[in-house]
Amino acid sequence: MQPATTRHLRALLGYSVLVRLAIWSLASLSTYLLPLFDASPTIRTSGGTTPSVLLRWDAFHFAHVAEKGYVYEHEWAFFNGVPLLMRVSADLQAIAGFDSNNWSTLLRGGACMALLCDSTRVLYHLSLHHLHSPSLAFLSTALSLLSSSPVALRLASYSEPFFTYFSYRGMLACARSQWVAASLCFALASLFRSNGMFLSGFIIWGMLVTPFLTGRMHLLTPTRLFKCVLLTALPLIPFIYHNVTAYLLFCTSSAVHIPDWCTSSIIPSIYSHVQSKYWNIGFLRYWTVSNIPNFILAFPPLLNIFAFCGFYLSNLPSIAPHVIPRIRSKNDGASPPPQLESPFLSPSLLPHVLHALALTLILTLNAHVQISLRLLPSLPLTYWAATRLMLDLPKWGKAWVTWSVMWGAVSCVLWAVFLPPA
Repeated sequence: MQPATTRHLRALLGYSVLVRLAIWSLASLSTYLLPLFDASPTIRTSGGTTPSVLLRWDAFHFAHVAEKGYVYEHEWAFFNGVPLLMRVSADLQAIAGFDSNNWSTLLRGGACMALLCDSTRVLYHLSLHHLHSPSLAFLSTALSLLSSSPVALRLASYSEPFFTYFSYRGMLACARSQWVAASLCFALASLFRSNGMFLSGFIIWGMLVTPFLTGRMHLLTPTRLFKCVLLTALPLIPFIYHNVTAYLLFCTSSAVHIPDWCTSSIIPSIYSHVQSKYWNIGFLRYWTVSNIPNFILAFPPLLNIFAFCGFYLSNLPSIAPHVIPRIRSKNDGASPPPQLESPFLSPSLLPHVLHALALTLILTLNAHVQISLRLLPSLPLTYWAATRLMLDLPKWGKAWVTWSVMWGAVSCVLWAVFLPPA
């Protein structure tokens, strides 16, 4: 490891600890000083401020599933990754002599597990691979510490820290052509969020699309294709298992009452049913006047992604000869293509751009748009785009940092007093 890399990682680790302490201090202080909009956290937890500040929004569902299993239909919107880790941590705490029969134990354990999944180091190596610059990797990773959802990503027992960590791990494994490791990491990410399924696209891109585009057709053997199918299918298993388990529970002949979702579609899915029924998820359903404030809150990170994707794709004609040799030979014979003018036009970023664009469109058109504040930090492109702003458009870069710091602080207070966005 180069001296600059070692120095950067040491500094980033220190910054990460400081940021976590700042988030915990601000959220805890706000919980102590300000009245709760909803007093449920104080009823369900005991043992001081720390367990109480961890219990907001989705954490209620995770803790209840960890304690009782899936009791209510709407709880099937949440995958079992976080509840499973909560139960494991509670068992470990019981072995250590702590009480394991209350929500405080589950929440503390989940938060400690999330602490172990710090994505700072992984993001640095991933950025270094794609941007080919230790200084750019350092800046990108430092900007990731100014998250748009700091409590969910760096404090609470939430899906986001686990999903982000395993997503980054899998992307780094793909960058290094470690396909089995990538598939396993993406499968672990899918234990926490349904959109982990889309991460399989990185495996398809690396194993099939890249050899095809670069003219290395000899690599596209039946064995490689079969291996790609298997590795791509693995991250789908948590989603399939979640839905099949619910189908066997609710839709078989042994069920007392068979709900409508069992027969209303060709492929019954309790996840899709619950998202539609309880969260009103659907194309443009969230595009109402009353939701304009949520679009305003989510606008900065969405614009950041859309702007970078537009910048990258508008330069695709100059990027293509670096990816597809056939274009190069047709235009200029055997001469190498001109050097790209920006490190943010690296050909290896193309699958990240396509993945980020697809996810951002889904969040904009087909979801509760404010969850962009929690989901977009799982995209390394969010911070590569912010780094580009800092270097190429410094005014906008300064605006991004200012917004990140101000909104991060405000969101900690909103979380503490149990106010949206969730």
